[in-house]
Amino acid sequence: MTRVLLTGFAPFEGETVNPSWQAVRAAAAEPPPGIEASAVELPCVYGASVAVLRAAIDEARPEIVLCVGQAGGRPDITVERVALNVDDARIPDATGAEPVDEPVVPGGPAAYFSTLPIKACVAAVRAAGLPASVSNTAGTFVCNHVFYGLAHLIATELTGVRGGFVHVPYAPEQVTDRAQPSLPVEAVARALREITATAARTRTDLRIAGGATH
Repeated sequence: MTRVLLTGFAPFEGETVNPSWQAVRAAAAEPPPGIEASAVELPCVYGASVAVLRAAIDEARPEIVLCVGQAGGRPDITVERVALNVDDARIPDATGAEPVDEPVVPGGPAAYFSTLPIKACVAAVRAAGLPASVSNTAGTFVCNHVFYGLAHLIATELTGVRGGFVHVPYAPEQVTDRAQPSLPVEAVARALREITATAARTRTDLRIAGGATH
């Protein structure tokens, strides 16, 4: 059995739900064969989110960590390639903090790459009939903050752990009053199961295009 820790976020910016947590909870409740999954909800807060993540890692002792966040406006499941060492908030976090051009980890590297097979994960989600793509930016809000925090922990302390980040679209109930793409939480949970199963069995990523032209 491969131990996998999945994380999602609490609602933010006035929303009453966050599909990342809804989908993570569902995926962990019915993991794919060979996966022992646990799930934790992270606060949408700079600093505290990484502290909660670290505590969950210490408790679960996972081999793989998959952090998941909401990316409202994106139409598909996006598997992130790179985490940047910068917090640059367009909106406040849940405590009102709004850092601008601050490092996630002072003195840390400018960026880290995901240690998961991102292109194989995208291919698996697409093979399951769901939309997915590689993303080359995780933003500069709390999602990127957690992704970088996780990557830094892996690089400096948790060398036996692999990890990465996935962004998911709005849930349908979030877009009833606005023209934005969405995916049912059940579909997102299915995609996360495909990603965790693929990450568990794949060490060498597919060598296929997954870049952007702009």
